[in-house]
Amino acid sequence: MEEARRIKRLPPYLFTIVDNLKREVRAGGVDIIDFSMGNPDLPPPPNVVERLTESMKEPAISRYSKSDGPIETKLRRTIADWYKQRFGVTLDPDTEVLPLIGSKEGIAHLALAYLNNDDLALVPSPAYPVHFNGVIMAGGILYNLPLREEEGYIPNLFSLPKETTQLTKLLILSYPHNPTTATCDLDFWEKVVHWGKGKNMIIVSDLAYSDFVYEGERAHSILEAKDAREQCIEFHTLSKSYSMAGWRIGFCVGNKKILAGLSKTKSYCDFGIFRAVQEAAIEALSGPQDYVKKIASIYKKRLDYFVDGLNKAGWPTPKPRATFYVWTRIPLKFSFHSSMEFTELLIREAGVAVSPGTGFGEYGEGYVRFAMVEPEERMKIALERIGKVLSL
Repeated sequence: MEEARRIKRLPPYLFTIVDNLKREVRAGGVDIIDFSMGNPDLPPPPNVVERLTESMKEPAISRYSKSDGPIETKLRRTIADWYKQRFGVTLDPDTEVLPLIGSKEGIAHLALAYLNNDDLALVPSPAYPVHFNGVIMAGGILYNLPLREEEGYIPNLFSLPKETTQLTKLLILSYPHNPTTATCDLDFWEKVVHWGKGKNMIIVSDLAYSDFVYEGERAHSILEAKDAREQCIEFHTLSKSYSMAGWRIGFCVGNKKILAGLSKTKSYCDFGIFRAVQEAAIEALSGPQDYVKKIASIYKKRLDYFVDGLNKAGWPTPKPRATFYVWTRIPLKFSFHSSMEFTELLIREAGVAVSPGTGFGEYGEGYVRFAMVEPEERMKIALERIGKVLSL
């Protein structure tokens, strides 16, 4: 039996190849220090774990989730309250808030909900893979917007030809940006919203790393921009800020008609979020936020330590302004390698796993990404091993 043609269009999922390489090298007795996936190693807040545990004792907690149920209603209101406090934007919890089984699921289903096979999606490259893979799986037309280091990894929307924007139904942006760690200010969002006016397209902001911005900056919501709600939505996740990656919960906010279409699509695909996880999310968003500040400081310390170590080892690397990633060019000495080849080299020769830049799209080639999900004592060992490879 053959896969659907739209699935065959998907590029090789390089992270699966990296996982297989790690498995092979581990089988040979090598201790792999793994920076390849943004999978938080820090435990979730104790109060959130406690709330999940207590929720499990409730008699109806394992029943299907219902959008008008008391837990579900409270979660939407909690998200709206959090959003108001965080960004100063007021949302209608019943029409402008949609909880998700993680933001990745929501982004993929958005493409499925709105893209026809003659609709174009503008997706920056490099990007979080579901931004472009979701378009391909939905059968849409992918248009890569190049993000270049010398331009601060900001796309030039104003240079796009009219015939391109006329076909465009979806634009996906994400700042703070994964994988490049770039940030944007509110003026950028204002320009994006102004540019989108009169164009029949959905403008998406993926704000997964809003709590990980350093050097006195802060992340802005696209909905802070004037008239943004006319065609914009924004995705958030609890995976990073609360170390709840495996719990699978996020949410989308913004234009109510767009959210209604996404909700309709999801209703055919899932039965909602496990209700105990919803209870835990309510606790996370409404409880003390000291935890978020604490882990942000831990990641910042790790970033500084690791980047200083790479530079000392002879691998020129800029310090990130946001996220918990390090995005860096392949060292000049090894630049004849593709990013996948260099990733394999690091795994086999140093026992250090990274993500190849090409896994994030066409314009990620020539780079690799490190996720700061290992403690400093493991980082020290990794830097020593990397230093030996660089000196070969």
